[in-house]
Formats: sequence, C-alpha cells, structure tokens
Amino acid sequence: MTKIILDGMGGDNAPEEIVKGAVCAVNADKELSVVITGDEGKISPVLAGLSYDKERISLVHCTEVITNDDVPTLAIRQKKDSSLVVALKMLKEDESAKGFVSAGSTGAVLTGALLRVGRIRGVSRPAVCPVLPTAKEGKVLIIDAGANAECKPVNLAHFAIMGTAYAKANLGIANPRVGLVTNGTEEHKGDPLHQEAHELLKKLPGICFVGNVEGRDIMSGDIDVAVCDGFSGNIALKTTEGTAMAVMKIIKKNISESFWAKVGYALFMRKAFKKIKRVMDYNKYGGAVLLGIEKVVVKSHGSSKADSICASLLQAKEAAEHNVTENIKALLSEADLENLGASES
Repeated sequence: MTKIILDGMGGDNAPEEIVKGAVCAVNADKELSVVITGDEGKISPVLAGLSYDKERISLVHCTEVITNDDVPTLAIRQKKDSSLVVALKMLKEDESAKGFVSAGSTGAVLTGALLRVGRIRGVSRPAVCPVLPTAKEGKVLIIDAGANAECKPVNLAHFAIMGTAYAKANLGIANPRVGLVTNGTEEHKGDPLHQEAHELLKKLPGICFVGNVEGRDIMSGDIDVAVCDGFSGNIALKTTEGTAMAVMKIIKKNISESFWAKVGYALFMRKAFKKIKRVMDYNKYGGAVLLGIEKVVVKSHGSSKADSICASLLQAKEAAEHNVTENIKALLSEADLENLGASES
C-alpha cells in the first residue's frame, strides 16, 4: 500500500473537488491510500456522500488555510496548523508517506517543500516539471516551468539530469532525448547563460543531449525533456495551454457558424475532435512534479477538479514506486558536475 498526503484545502475548488479526486483515485487503484489534511467540518460532509473504502482514506483536521494572497515564506512559518504545512510535516516525518499533492499556492508549495521536506543533496535548485502531449502521441517534460526565474548553467544541467531521471522512471523511456530551449538550433544561439549551458550539457555523462531546440519543437515529439530557465519555461507552458484553448474555441466557433460545417462535424469529425480535446486536456496528465525534493511532491493546477486531482495522486504514487528521488541521486553522482567545472558561483 502506498500512502500519499493530500492538501484538502488547496486550490480554487477545495475542498469538494479535492475530496472527490481522492475518492476517484482510491477507487481506481486498490494499492493507494490517501491522508487528507484540512477542515474536518467541511471535508467530512463531502466524504459522507461518496462511496469508497473507508480504510484507505483518512482525515487530519487543520484549522488554517494558506491562500494565494499570503506571502509564501511568512505563511509557511506562521500558519503551522494550515493544511499545507501539516501535510508537509507528515511527509517529512512519516516514513510510510511516499508523496504529497496540492492544488494550492504554487509559491507556498515550493517554499514549504524546501523548508519542511528538504532538497536532495547536490541539487542546486528544485524545478517544476509538468508533462505535455506531443504531435507523435508521446509525452514531453518541461523543466523548469516556473520555480526559478533566474538561472545559472549548473542549474540547467541539474534540470537536465532530473528530467532524464523522471522520464526514465515515469515515462518508461530508456534514453530520454534532452533539448535546451533557446532562440535557435545553432550551437552559438542564445544569451551567455544558454551558450554556457549548451557547452556543459554536451559534456554531461548520462544525458542524451540532442542540442538546442526552439519553442515550436517542444511538442514536436523529437525530444523527451525540454530544459528551460523557469522564466522561459513558464511562458512556454502557459502559451501552450492558452494556444490549445484558443484553437479549440476558434474551431468550435467556425463549426457553429456554418450549417455544412455542423453536418460535417456530426457525420465525420466528432470522434476526431473528441480525441484531440482529450489529448490536449491537462487534467488528464495530473500535475507538475517538483523535482529535487527528498520526497515526491506534485503541484496540481490551481483550478483542478476531481479528475485532475485523481490523476495527480496516481502520478505521485507512480513516481514514488519508481524511486524517482533515488534515480536523480544516482544520475547526479554519475554526472559529477564539479569535475566539469560547473558551480553556482
């Protein structure tokens, strides 16, 4: 049985959708147990109306909630009885707890994970790593997607190592192809950060570095790990999400305005568009794993509903069972960045 801790009060749709997601997850996987932290008075009524194995969902009452309006560092230190802080404390202290999921404040989850759980020794900075679909019906990781707005070459090297370890463990890719996202595929392209990172990644053992890639290449299916600084990665991620939604709206609008388009959609294209919508739906891919932390931490989208929380819990369980943390440590040791002249100074 794999135990995952769930922040029951994090996110725009807490606690109803969070609790429903927990029930969905334990019903989908008989080897999963979930501990929900949060306001018992609000969570218990939701649980009471659902059918699930009572032995595999438990509740830890908390009196406080960290919101998006709170300053992350202050909130983590001051709101000690919040659903987020209590959950992270349990994750750190309970050996049987293998992972944590929250749809709460991104800043608070990142800060709390660092302060309460701790960083893997040798990792310069943890990174947010979401999964996106590709044009070849595979998956690609973006790392970093927002945790580190300013980076140094060694940080990008660590992102490549962590992304490779995660792609091997959770995506089942034997030799993940790593691309460095910049403004051109030529080796000399990019600012000094990306030029230096390129040279470092070329020499990095244990990494299948395929060179520079442009933003349009991220979802091409030609790479498995897209390495970015957090500023660029976050823009790439949000642009991708926004573009997908805009394209679907444009298609829907044009179909609705034409009689023959409606006929063609109803007769020939309905199944194809449903498949496209399903592939592009981020809710089906779970959350973004925070790589570089001593235990598995998954940050779900703030607007997550039950299906996304369910996917995130299953994602956390899978990452824990595949020993992602230990795989990262092993690749770090193999890379030996200090001997390659990489440092944060």
